[in-house]
Amino acid sequence: MWRLLSALALISLLAGCASQESLIDPHGYNETGAASFYAARHQGRRTASGERFDQNDLTAAHRRLPFDTRVQVTNLANGRSVVVRINDRGPHTRSRLIDVSRAAAEQLGMIGSGTAQVRVQSLSD
Repeated sequence: MWRLLSALALISLLAGCASQESLIDPHGYNETGAASFYAARHQGRRTASGERFDQNDLTAAHRRLPFDTRVQVTNLANGRSVVVRINDRGPHTRSRLIDVSRAAAEQLGMIGSGTAQVRVQSLSD
């Protein structure tokens, strides 16, 4: 019985350590990495911020930037850029930096490929 309780305590501790990464200060944020865009099946579903996802809005998901942070996303292959607002958590694929809405992906010129190498820079309000 003691071993079982010890094992459960250890699992609880590890689960707590694996919780979502802490938020970061968006000021001066400037990172490059892979971007993808939301599939149409997410249309109308609740985002982590509580609002409904609309693929026609200029929004995005980021793991650690605070909700309502505005960032400029630039496609490094073609130089096209768009300003989006962070309203969700993700992407859930570790190799990706940001997930953008379909409207943002269209402006970035990445609909055909599905992904793009991008620079993500926070904007001052």
